[in-house]
Amino acid sequence: MSQPQHLRADYQHFQAISTRWHDNDLYGHVNNVTYYSFFDSAVNSYLIEQGGLDIHDGEVVGFVVSSSCDYFASIAFPDRIEIGLRVGKLGNSSVQYELAVFKQGEEEACAAGRFVHVFVDRASNQPVAIPPRLRAALAELLLG
Repeated sequence: MSQPQHLRADYQHFQAISTRWHDNDLYGHVNNVTYYSFFDSAVNSYLIEQGGLDIHDGEVVGFVVSSSCDYFASIAFPDRIEIGLRVGKLGNSSVQYELAVFKQGEEEACAAGRFVHVFVDRASNQPVAIPPRLRAALAELLLG
């Protein structure tokens, strides 16, 4: 069974990331759990820079409630990679991100993942509506 292609042109935003020596595992490639760190870094950089998310003192925080990743080709240190980011679904208090890992300059993804953030009130941990500036930034990445 073949995997669907994930192409660079399908993503609206890219975050450059440098692989690190310790990302490689004993098999000589970036370990699978490290991809989740790449995804988390790309999303949170976007939320901070474009959506104004205040990770230290803001009233609203995003909790990851679901995640997955499919792997198509290996990456390894010292590869330069870019994480493609788009929004698949935007709800009242939640958002589903769709991400892909591309080697710098390549058109086909090495991996593709998804994760869902639920935005909650920092004090109560109860879901809240996504703040307007953050919602606007996420809407820019919405598919369709």
